Amino acid sequence: MKVITICGSLKFQNEMLRIARKMTLEGNVVITSIFPVDKNYSVTPSEKEMFARVHREKIKLADAILVVDVNKYIGESTKSEIEFAKS
Repeated sequence: MKVITICGSLKFQNEMLRIARKMTLEGNVVITSIFPVDKNYSVTPSEKEMFARVHREKIKLADAILVVDVNKYIGESTKSEIEFAKS
């Protein structure tokens, strides 16, 4: 059993949840991000920074990360998460 943190753009939150479900059913402990991403909710700069700090802690807890890159899209935040995981 592995602990895996899912990383990727929250634009693809539905895909991330689908992958989390599949990986959980395969016997993994999956850590993923749940955060409002609809057009009626705007994230403040302080919320964005808090989200990033919390997500880095999730990465620290994991044995591995899985990057969801729909259509090969990896944004700046996800690139930062990948670099953090490598360190």
